[in-house]
Amino acid sequence: MQPFFDFLSHYWWLVFPLAGIAGGWGRAWSKAAERRHQRRLELLAVRNQLAGVQQQADAVDSAKVAEVQALVDRHDGVNARWLDYELDVAKLIDFPMMTDVRQPLTVAFLRAKRDADALRPDDPAQMSTRARLDEYRSAVNAYDVAFDVAEREARRVKDSAYNEPERARLATARTLAALAGDDGATPAERSTAYQRLKRELDGVLVLPDASVAALEEKVAKMLGTGTA
Repeated sequence: MQPFFDFLSHYWWLVFPLAGIAGGWGRAWSKAAERRHQRRLELLAVRNQLAGVQQQADAVDSAKVAEVQALVDRHDGVNARWLDYELDVAKLIDFPMMTDVRQPLTVAFLRAKRDADALRPDDPAQMSTRARLDEYRSAVNAYDVAFDVAEREARRVKDSAYNEPERARLATARTLAALAGDDGATPAERSTAYQRLKRELDGVLVLPDASVAALEEKVAKMLGTGTA
């Protein structure tokens, strides 16, 4: 230790420049630490901002999906109203305009249905842009309105667009449709009624394929066979 103290006694003046150097290092370290702290604060602020933007985007996406789902549900509702006719031959006979493609209102709602069905997404989350959502909304609105107008007109006019012989055939077909679906009728009566029903409607009323298939399936089950 003595040599060290001897060195200090001869070179004591070095304490001042060394102290200045140490002070400079301390100040530099302090500034560097302050800069690092500031960068951490800035990085944290950016992360919080990005998280907020993502939360906002998620909220917008959820709202859009809910909006699309509401439109899909409305679309389904109109389809269900149409199926009430399409799968019920007796109802179509009562309101034949619903399948009469000679009627402009019927053509309008069938065209609107086709347009809405073409734009309907398989998954509401797949509706990628606001423009497509707006297009689908317009299509569903048009379909809903067109169907409502056609239905009200069909219920108003009933079979008045047909001449007297055609109305008589429709009345007979209505009776035959009820018999073909009557659980109390014999298999022979149901089968005969179904065949006569088709003849009565031939050239008067064209049934949709779904209507024919539903009636044939019902009659086939009652007859205990695979086909009507």
